[in-house]
Amino acid sequence: MIYKLRKNFIKICILSFTAVFVILLISIFLVTTAQTNRSLDMLADVVSSNDGTFPEWNEFSNAPNPPPMPDGLNSESPFTTRFFTVHFDRSTNVLSADIRSIASVSRDEAIAYAEKVMEYSDERGWIGDFRYKRYDTAAGQAVVFINGLNTKQSNQQFMLAASLVFAASSIVIIILIVLISRRAVKPAAESYEKQKQFITDANHELKTPLTLICTNLDIMETEIGANEWLSDIREEAEIMTELVNRLVSLARMDEDGTKLTKEPFSLSEVVLDTVSAFAQHINSQRKRLLTDVPDHISYHGNEAAMRQLISILLDNAVKYCDPDGMIRVTLRGGKHPVILVDNSYMAVGRMELDRLFDRFYRADKARTYGSGFGIGLSIAKAIVEKHHGNIKASPLEDNMIRFQVSL
Repeated sequence: MIYKLRKNFIKICILSFTAVFVILLISIFLVTTAQTNRSLDMLADVVSSNDGTFPEWNEFSNAPNPPPMPDGLNSESPFTTRFFTVHFDRSTNVLSADIRSIASVSRDEAIAYAEKVMEYSDERGWIGDFRYKRYDTAAGQAVVFINGLNTKQSNQQFMLAASLVFAASSIVIIILIVLISRRAVKPAAESYEKQKQFITDANHELKTPLTLICTNLDIMETEIGANEWLSDIREEAEIMTELVNRLVSLARMDEDGTKLTKEPFSLSEVVLDTVSAFAQHINSQRKRLLTDVPDHISYHGNEAAMRQLISILLDNAVKYCDPDGMIRVTLRGGKHPVILVDNSYMAVGRMELDRLFDRFYRADKARTYGSGFGIGLSIAKAIVEKHHGNIKASPLEDNMIRFQVSL
């Protein structure tokens, strides 16, 4: 149990940190991409507003009243920006292609890029390594392309570096998580050990007096004969003995190192034998018992544990089945057999199904002491987990509840 708790703690921490790192990387990528698009769009706006070229700004222009230099640009921007412009008439015929500010694109390639963009509906976007803007002119339309290759490569290198940093950080964090996980679960481990010790002590302390009580009852019944008071004492002693045995069984199931001996056996026979043992008791309570158990379904597991599992489920079904209700047991074959135990229960809609397998939880608080201790389903869950399966409870139509065991 402690090993499983520690493993879950490590898993949750690693998944949490991984999720945070992934979100950070995605956020960085989105922000970087948005900044790149905004920067290149600003250059495209400057070029498109000046008929396909950079204007002469007031810092180095001899023209009267030159336009101010936009924020984010400098006097070197016209010389460091690689771009080209293609003009079209109103019939989308090419009028000109200005490739003076780029050396990596020929005139034919520039026209091919522009004609492709003219097929798009978007005013701005990416085509290859170029950020484009389509705009209207007096003669028709034009498309300006800004080379974003260097910017994209810089972004890729930055993302690669960030990913490597995050990967290295993740390794360090995982090591730290593994190291501190033992300390993190230490309080739970100590509590669990105290609980186990209590159960062990209770077993030793209670079994001896219970044995003496039963022995003395036998002697008294021999001497004075059976009577109502002795029967009540014996019944309570048997209930206490069952409780002690179940607590010990649950404690053994919780042992991390405990492994059940597994071998092939007929699961069909185990289910049918267990159902037969309950049949008379079920019929005596005027409850219907239905079975659907095919022959020759085998399983590789612990036969005694499977018998205990089915007994617990049937015992639970009998205790919580409505008067004149129905209990149905179904077995399905396959690679992973499935056991279904259904019973009528009018109050199923008010049940906390997710808590049924908690220790000492009793679904019906109005039930008497003798009807159960609230640990049977906990033992059933432990048995199923030892076989690497799962068990769940779910409501069915017609006021029925189902316990499904998938092995």
